[in-house]
Amino acid sequence: MYVGNAGKDAALDRGWLLGHFKDVGDPRHSEAVEIKWGVHPAGDERAEWVRGEERTALLVLISGRFRVELPGRSVLLERQGDYVVWGRGVDHTWVAEEESVVLTVRWPSVPGYAVASRG
Repeated sequence: MYVGNAGKDAALDRGWLLGHFKDVGDPRHSEAVEIKWGVHPAGDERAEWVRGEERTALLVLISGRFRVELPGRSVLLERQGDYVVWGRGVDHTWVAEEESVVLTVRWPSVPGYAVASRG
């Protein structure tokens, strides 16, 4: 069992609360699903497009204004609860147009998508 706070715990692991990257034996370790509590300052953007996606993703806006770019489509999440889902094979990137909090659920949880830290 693990009890925590998404805001506090997310700050410890780049927003990730659950997934393959947590230590085996930690109740938050999962190869089935990943969950992220993403807190993004205005102007924050993904450093590069995700290409060759093998996962399905659900992104839900908690607060702010957040844009997800997909091939041939730009999706603006601007009301609390707005969400977008995309599947395997769909490349994507994102930008926080305002300070934003988003909940991301992806499945399965597989390595290979982390972007090297900037700076």
